[in-house]
Amino acid sequence: MPTRIFKLIRGEKNTARRGIITTAHGVIDTPVFMPIGTLGPVKTMTPDEMEHLGADIILNNTYHLYLRPGVEIIEKAGGLHRFTGWEKPILTDSGGFQFYSLGALKKVRDDGIEFQSHLDGSRHFFTPEKVIEIQTTFGSDVMMPLDVCVPSPAEYLQAKHAGHLTFDWLKQSADRFNAIASNSDQSLFGIVQGATFSDLRAENARMIIELNLPGYSIGGLAVGEDKELMWEMIAVINEILPADKPRYLMGVGTPADIVRAVALGIDMFDCVMPTRNARNGTVFTHSGRIVLKGASFSADYEPIENECQCYSCAKFSRAYVRHLLNVNEILGLRLTTIHNLHFYLSLMRDIQNAIMTGQFQQFKNGFLEKFESGEDPET
Repeated sequence: MPTRIFKLIRGEKNTARRGIITTAHGVIDTPVFMPIGTLGPVKTMTPDEMEHLGADIILNNTYHLYLRPGVEIIEKAGGLHRFTGWEKPILTDSGGFQFYSLGALKKVRDDGIEFQSHLDGSRHFFTPEKVIEIQTTFGSDVMMPLDVCVPSPAEYLQAKHAGHLTFDWLKQSADRFNAIASNSDQSLFGIVQGATFSDLRAENARMIIELNLPGYSIGGLAVGEDKELMWEMIAVINEILPADKPRYLMGVGTPADIVRAVALGIDMFDCVMPTRNARNGTVFTHSGRIVLKGASFSADYEPIENECQCYSCAKFSRAYVRHLLNVNEILGLRLTTIHNLHFYLSLMRDIQNAIMTGQFQQFKNGFLEKFESGEDPET
């Protein structure tokens, strides 16, 4: 397993950073947002469209792909890249968050997670080693180990046990990876847990960096805790994580959250927000979110956002996109998805440029002032 895949170009440990991650399927510019393709594709999008939008990497879901189409089918296809037609880097998560979401359908044991499929109720068991074997077969460029995510608020002893179990599983995952994939170009990241307890987060981070992995993820945040607690935990962790390894904040988030997290030294992000909001008719603009299904847009012939360079804004009006959404035309979902993905990926390029020119603080202040002034505080 390569221990160095990241090159820091500008910035320091816990400030806005610019870097590159090198994989067998391409170079990733950071800070980076990874669109989510749960079952392979980013919903409604083709690989060529994703590449045209400027995506460097997408995220696939181990839990869902294990259930369908199944590991054997993907293996016979030659791995996820050939199966999906996406030739650039892929990160696969372990399914840890999906197990967290399963509630009563799962049981966390010391040796793994026993669960029932949300599809048909069939019973399965994931060990740390099995999750590595699955992802090795998938051929993803970056893989996540099995971890234990706890709800917020969590009890201290519950969070401590989850953090220790996550670390024990990470050691088992690394051992299995080194046994079967150490000569590959794949990379295994570690996941820092500890809920919203600073001492547990610090303890977990210090233990994990002893394994000298090529990257580190921050899990168990954005699960309902107060935003100020999230920033506090990120600051504690990033003070400990090495500056020469990428930091991945899992499951975050809103454009404003991403900008603030970049300022704290985060390099990688993923979230369903741009695509899920798009399917609900909600689009992102620099002045906040817009719910296009509203009657006020029925005769609005302006683009979704003036000065946006995406295909949807170049060709169509808010009124037309609203019409498509309200009559359940698939094109409506595609146009809102294209716009939202363009917004997120363009935001990352703007962040990268601002860091390189030494203008990030000014960019951050200007972006947040405009974006949050148009945001509904209830969203």
